[in-house]
Amino acid sequence: MNRDLALRILAALRAHGHAAYLVGGCVRDLLLNQSPKDYDVATSATPGEITALFPHSGLVGAHFGVVLVKEPGAAVEVASFRTEGPYTDGRHPAHVALVTDPRLDAQRRDFTINALFLDPTEPPPPGRVLDFFHGRDDLAHRIIRCVGDPRARFQEDHLRLLRAVRFAARLGFTIEPETFAAIRAEAPSLARIAAERIRDELTRILTQPHPAEGLRLLDATGLLPVVLPEVQQLQGVEQPPEFHPEGDVWTHTLLMLDALPPAPSPTLAWGVLLHDIGKPATFTVSDRIRFNGHVEAGLDIARRILSRLRFSGDDTEQILSLVANHMRFGDIHRMKESTLKRFLRLPQFDEHLALHRADCLSSHGHLDNYEYARERLAATPPEQLRPPRLLTGADLLALGYEQGPLYREILTALETAQLDGDLTSRDEALAFVQGRWPLSQP
Repeated sequence: MNRDLALRILAALRAHGHAAYLVGGCVRDLLLNQSPKDYDVATSATPGEITALFPHSGLVGAHFGVVLVKEPGAAVEVASFRTEGPYTDGRHPAHVALVTDPRLDAQRRDFTINALFLDPTEPPPPGRVLDFFHGRDDLAHRIIRCVGDPRARFQEDHLRLLRAVRFAARLGFTIEPETFAAIRAEAPSLARIAAERIRDELTRILTQPHPAEGLRLLDATGLLPVVLPEVQQLQGVEQPPEFHPEGDVWTHTLLMLDALPPAPSPTLAWGVLLHDIGKPATFTVSDRIRFNGHVEAGLDIARRILSRLRFSGDDTEQILSLVANHMRFGDIHRMKESTLKRFLRLPQFDEHLALHRADCLSSHGHLDNYEYARERLAATPPEQLRPPRLLTGADLLALGYEQGPLYREILTALETAQLDGDLTSRDEALAFVQGRWPLSQP
């Protein structure tokens, strides 16, 4: 849908005398024989001329000359060719100027492989490419290289430091030496970037192909101690070889990231990254290496990280749940029926399963507990995991029990007995409550 809309936009702009090309990531992906997710258009038309041609559009970056053209099920950003003035805050140019020369527009872009323009209507397939900075050569040699002076590009927008790592990891490319050196030199500037932008870029690294390589590159470029110093501390923290023959906590975490299913949810990816974050603080050696209390310590550390990166309340709750519960699979065969059912009904339990599977495959390799949990979940109807209450709070009030701590204790005990199969009817529940918590007679 986006591709069809982009081609119609190109045709309409050219029919009215404007230069127009596909640009950026979609061109890169097409030249790599990959399917672009989004399509962007660059044109000599001004924002006013663009909106006049496409009434169902709106300015999304008025200062930068960017128009979003929408139709049901599709949206394409159309940007006027522009040059940019000096950057003073590591994100925004002081001013922009609209131009008609695509070369001038290309020289403001981040990497050579993202500074390519494509006319898809001209042969050979996928079309005629405008390549002002040898981006096609860098694609052929699998290289990430800045357009022009790399330190200048990174000083313009500090987030490009993380973008370089993301593209290199996702595409399996190498960051060329001058660009790599500039990343290391400019790494401290990431501390001045808004936490939300860092969070979103890290999430893209963790959920794209080859997330472990992304973490390795963050470490090698000196970006990791700036954005996630707690994760860097996993390095060199040895583990008991009888349970973790793969090596230290860092190695284990990297293996887990690569063991995740394709395109994992952000909460699952972050849960994997942080599941053992408490191990460095709890490392001890007695009869063997132990990490007593690493889950509790990890929850405190993970909570601070998620707060610092301004995760939403819902995402924070799910990631912390993954950290809090990842060790419970070891007890799954010994759980009471009520405990097991409460475990299986955790929100988004599929993510708990996926994390545990990756945990096993990245260490001892045994999937017995994973298979048991998966089979029990599949065999247990939802109404057995969360059955209708045999007695409600209103019933307890009618019986004469007052709201308070005892009230919650009774309701919890009732549900436990029901989940264990000890209570199956309202009459049994009434007898259970009145026998265990008799009301004093007046």
